[in-house]
Amino acid sequence: MTSDSPRPHARHESAERQQQLPDPADFDTDAEYWDARYAAEERIWSGNANVVLVREAGDLTPGRALDLGSGEGGDAIWLAHRGWRVTAVDISQVALDRAAALAAERGLTDRIDWQRHDLGSTFPEGSYDLVSSQFLHSYGDLPRAAILRRAADAVAPGGVLLIEGHAGWPAWMEEPHPDVELPTAREVVESLRLVPGEWEVLISTEHERGQDAPDGTPSVRTDSTVKLRRAA
Repeated sequence: MTSDSPRPHARHESAERQQQLPDPADFDTDAEYWDARYAAEERIWSGNANVVLVREAGDLTPGRALDLGSGEGGDAIWLAHRGWRVTAVDISQVALDRAAALAAERGLTDRIDWQRHDLGSTFPEGSYDLVSSQFLHSYGDLPRAAILRRAADAVAPGGVLLIEGHAGWPAWMEEPHPDVELPTAREVVESLRLVPGEWEVLISTEHERGQDAPDGTPSVRTDSTVKLRRAA
């Protein structure tokens, strides 16, 4: 789950596609839901890296990167192309297999380690110069704040934690999912429980982007960006 949208866990989707999503209540686990979601189409996302990742990580010195919620591999492949060694994590094996095949086509097999994790239960080992969480949301029981705290713990000294997520529902959505938390940037930072003096907050802000209503009426929704650097 990557490429300019949310997911596992979730990525942002067009209004028409959102209306066609399978009902999470029909599945016993998040993994089953997302496997079914990916299996229903040949490709869900654009294949491009998320815009905020490109903007905020483009000038970083390549090292080891962790992509949480890697989906079809857009972010991980972009990072690998730029010289990063990437651990790419998703809950869906269908998505991981699809991403790995694309990486192989582009000659990047040896630069990306694809790992399946239900991040509420297991987390990849190691420390990383960049940990990226792009739209890590889910309709199920996803302990997002706890996962992001583990993400912060995985950042190496001098490394960067980049978190992009939804901070609100589109205005046209009449029945939002009550169990899905969409915190502001400030709330994300507070939930990380950072040790004072150990982190520098580089960015903590909200911004709007277009997401039209199902009938085509122009609309927007609010996303949040948090970028932090760990002290060396």
